[in-house]
Amino acid sequence: MDQKFQFFSEDYPFTPKSKGKLRLWLTSVIVKENKIPWYINFIFCSDDYLLELNRNYLKHDTLTDVITFPFGDDDVNVSGDIYISIPRVKENAEKFGQEFDYELQRVMVHGVLHLLGYKDKTKSAKSEMTAKENLYLAWIPAIFL
Repeated sequence: MDQKFQFFSEDYPFTPKSKGKLRLWLTSVIVKENKIPWYINFIFCSDDYLLELNRNYLKHDTLTDVITFPFGDDDVNVSGDIYISIPRVKENAEKFGQEFDYELQRVMVHGVLHLLGYKDKTKSAKSEMTAKENLYLAWIPAIFL
């Protein structure tokens, strides 16, 4: 079977648990949004690596946990690169009192939601995105049991 979701690490050794279940969950999210999962790469990296991407491509000089780069402007097929800082996810999990895996899943679905066209720059857009994250995170127990 052709894998639409691929997982890589760049300058930080990391492999997510239950890749097949993550693929199933994220495919379900995209289909629920009436789109088709195409090729989505998750690249796990360090804070420094993500900060450099943030500076070079987005002209932001701040740490972040996720940056998403869509492939083209296809209205149906969802594809792109999602870069995730594992140290930032670990720190945020501690800060918010969450398990690491849960915080990683939140960041992963956040990146997918960006590929689906959701934004988070205004208060209302951020509220909508957070509601979507919470909706899709609630699906996890059914998929991961």
